[in-house]
Amino acid sequence: MSLYYLQKIIYQLNRDEHVRQRYEDDFEGLLVGYPLEEEEKAALRKPDIGLLYVMGVNGQLLMHYAALRGYEWNEYLQSMRDGVAKYGSVRRGAGALSEP
Repeated sequence: MSLYYLQKIIYQLNRDEHVRQRYEDDFEGLLVGYPLEEEEKAALRKPDIGLLYVMGVNGQLLMHYAALRGYEWNEYLQSMRDGVAKYGSVRRGAGALSEP
């Protein structure tokens, strides 16, 4: 999993109007510059906030990306809960559970 690049594209989508426009106009073309796995691309396309959360995307980045994609606050929070229920514990990043 390429968590760094997944977070990088989300950060740029949150902050850069030109990147956002490319996302809307030519998503596949935009992704050429980001070495992402198919699961990551699919989660961005949908968007599947719960899966992105479980993949380890930083909560600050994910919160703004969810808002950009039209999620209300409570829907965003529920999406994270649903993601854990559907996909399991957070895999990587700051939210990952460490083994005992």
